[in-house]
Amino acid sequence: MNIKSQKDFFAGLMFMGVGVAFALGATNYSVGTGARMGPGYFPLMLGVLLSVLGAAIIFGALVAKRTDGDKIGKWAFKPLFFIIAANLIFGVCLGGLPSVGIPAMGMMFGIYVLTFVASLAEKGMRIKPTFILATALALISYVAFVKVLKLQFPVWPAFITG
Repeated sequence: MNIKSQKDFFAGLMFMGVGVAFALGATNYSVGTGARMGPGYFPLMLGVLLSVLGAAIIFGALVAKRTDGDKIGKWAFKPLFFIIAANLIFGVCLGGLPSVGIPAMGMMFGIYVLTFVASLAEKGMRIKPTFILATALALISYVAFVKVLKLQFPVWPAFITG
């Protein structure tokens, strides 16, 4: 068996791995039926769909006729670091770390920090477009999660709201 596209093959493996992890994680919950879905139904179906998608991508990588071969490039450690760090910092901003003494800074502050830290992954990061993006994301998130879905979590830092 000859891999014709390494990028597609390993992307398919990643999809299958995440899909299997979701499906296995869903077995800890009540799945229910299609008419009466339990809390494990969505993660199970998502896992199955991701696994099927991954299998289809792997199949395409093995049988597709390609001339270039799509080799895997070098790891981009800088973008990988900043994207993961941005998500971790957002989680800390949203909920705080009481064990270390870091208070919850809220969703709005967290979105700005997330956007600016993630933008450091890009070469030639510019402040003005990043600020505009952060503002748009903060407004959309506020409307979607607080106003429409009525989710209960800190929106503003504790020293502002009291």
